[in-house]
Amino acid sequence: MNFLKAEWRKLAIINYEIDPEVLVKYLPQGTELDFYRGKCYVNLVGFMFLNTKLLGLAIPFHRNFEEVNLRFYVKRKENDLWKRGVVFIKEIVPKPALSFVANTIYKENYHTMPMKNLIHERDDELLITYSWKEKSWHSVQITAENQKQPMETDSEFEFITEHYFGFTGKDNKTSEYEVCHPKWDCYKVKDYQLKIDFNRIYGQDFKGLNTRDPISVMLAEGSEIIVKAKKYLV
Repeated sequence: MNFLKAEWRKLAIINYEIDPEVLVKYLPQGTELDFYRGKCYVNLVGFMFLNTKLLGLAIPFHRNFEEVNLRFYVKRKENDLWKRGVVFIKEIVPKPALSFVANTIYKENYHTMPMKNLIHERDDELLITYSWKEKSWHSVQITAENQKQPMETDSEFEFITEHYFGFTGKDNKTSEYEVCHPKWDCYKVKDYQLKIDFNRIYGQDFKGLNTRDPISVMLAEGSEIIVKAKKYLV
């Protein structure tokens, strides 16, 4: 059953390498960390949720909004096949009803904060900014060439964007849901600016990101997506 249908557009992806030991306590049962060329990733992703429908219904005033999340990458073996997915540390949205539905039904860690976005598009350049307020304003800004490029096989971009499951651990139970979408195009990033207090927003475990440069910054075009209903695994 399809739980949600929407578009995810203009995904600003800020990638950091992190000590795997930091993430162990966040691992849902039955999953293990997924590495790219020996590196353990955590990343901040800001994007637009557009044309959102919940169980086939468009909810007034809740169709188009920003989201910013901090997540890491895991995998789970099922019937000798690996399912690759993500685990969210915290997801930030601008409307309380969004947090209520996600936290109640999917047992995620959504928080409501004031948010805003700026998407400025010219013939040759894109300027994308996502901002959220917790005491003060935090933001991610990316300048990129305005020409979509196809995904390269076995690339870092493919690893980051080709995880099609969400795993959540709650009360010693693990739930799984599938996110369906085609392969995404990307834009060549020219510059970026970050204004984020990771300690304030995400806690002591991620304080070190305040003084660390990202290992890469990406901008994905995104697409229509479908989130399927969750199921419990263990």
